[in-house]
Amino acid sequence: MYEDSAATGRSAGTEWDWARADDWQPPSELDTGVPHTARMYDYYLGGKDNFEADRKAAQAAISAYPALPLLARTNRQFLGRAVEFVAGRGVRQFVDIGTGIPAVGSTSEVAQRVAPDARVVYVDNDPIVATHARALLASHPAGHTSVIEADLRDPAAILGHPELARAVDLSQPVALMLVAVLHFIRDEDGAQRIVRTLRDALAPGSALILSHGSPDFASRESAAEGTRIYRSASAPLVLRPRSGVEPFFGDFEFAGPGLVQLPLWRPTAGHVPTSELPEGWQDVSAYAGVAFKK
Repeated sequence: MYEDSAATGRSAGTEWDWARADDWQPPSELDTGVPHTARMYDYYLGGKDNFEADRKAAQAAISAYPALPLLARTNRQFLGRAVEFVAGRGVRQFVDIGTGIPAVGSTSEVAQRVAPDARVVYVDNDPIVATHARALLASHPAGHTSVIEADLRDPAAILGHPELARAVDLSQPVALMLVAVLHFIRDEDGAQRIVRTLRDALAPGSALILSHGSPDFASRESAAEGTRIYRSASAPLVLRPRSGVEPFFGDFEFAGPGLVQLPLWRPTAGHVPTSELPEGWQDVSAYAGVAFKK
């Protein structure tokens, strides 16, 4: 396994706020009556960029699985720590697919704090996400950051997008970020093929930063009810056990501590006893890991 190459200071990703455009209005073609996974996630985190349908679906999901808000916060913190770790290893290019509604502590903020020359490309298929990502860039103009509207289910379109080509040199190491997004891609839609296509495009030294919902730490009833609720949302919820998550990394080499329950991935700049983790962390039903291409 890869280990730390340098000590870090304050842990990244422990605080979050939302970039909002006060005069923003949803696009007229947007169906706000259908719950959307990114806006439901925004609700779990206490954000305001969601609609009534999103809130109702999110509240139902929380009723079935009360640890959801903690899971969302823990996942957000993992993103910050992972970006900080990978940037600390010298990676200067980040492609964040399934960005979600940006917040303070976003990929670009963390990466460019470690390395001001870091290049970040956000990819999402939701126009709300794209609007807020661009608003975030307008308020934080430093660094090299781009936004692409594209769908993870079409990896060739992402890899061939002209904006990606302008921002990222795929012959050099890239951090591919698939944080809390693959559990919205069905197996029959080619989830493994999609990730393999993206992995294969990366140069040696590249990293895969990934987190994924799992039924392994939740009751069978909670997992089943959560899956049912998401059937009415913009994407299904596909919870995978560890044996279904680990193959996404292919032959990449895990950094320590490997593929672990989400709160246990480097919970601070060092390692802390589980007794110091947030109350209820045992119920956070997700895996997280970072691995490097040899």
